[in-house]
Amino acid sequence: MNALASKLSPSITNMIRVDHTHVLSNFHQYDPEASDGTRQALVNQICLALEIHAQLEEEIFYPAMRAVAGNNEVLNKSAPEHDQMRQLIGRLRDMTPADLTYDSTFMDLMRDVMHHVADEETVLLPEAERLLADRLNELGAQMTKRRLQLAAPHTGEIAMNTMRTMPASSMLVAAGALLAGGYLFKRSRGWHFRQPGSLGHRR
Repeated sequence: MNALASKLSPSITNMIRVDHTHVLSNFHQYDPEASDGTRQALVNQICLALEIHAQLEEEIFYPAMRAVAGNNEVLNKSAPEHDQMRQLIGRLRDMTPADLTYDSTFMDLMRDVMHHVADEETVLLPEAERLLADRLNELGAQMTKRRLQLAAPHTGEIAMNTMRTMPASSMLVAAGALLAGGYLFKRSRGWHFRQPGSLGHRR
């Protein structure tokens, strides 16, 4: 791992906190009265984020913690909690929003997630910042690299889910920005191609 990249990377504990905040923020957008498509896109988005997050922790964070923390109760139950979340994610993927238990299954998943987040943020992350202080950025750089690898096959899915869950007002702003950008690009190209002619007239 490049030493400079490691120094510039966010710490692994801060990256985990950002992941937690991102998932919980998306959860707060969930509306049982929303359309089936919107609900399913948001659930799919959260489930994929949780799967990537869990794999990153299991491959990078937990092994580093086991090496320094030994027999830690919260650490010992973290991987089994991930397995339980994966089971609920699997059930959600086998369902449609029209199923009567879709909303309640999603709520069960998020209840487990919030419990898991509380344990990590109150116990495990402070412990990591104490025991792994000199490796936090190095581990963060490893996590960044691995995250890109895990997310790469899902970029289309992520983009589609984001668009389907985006509020109409935000979509209008995004569309307006694209149109304005296209207009300015055309203007700049026109200006660029006219410039040689205008300079030629001066001579």
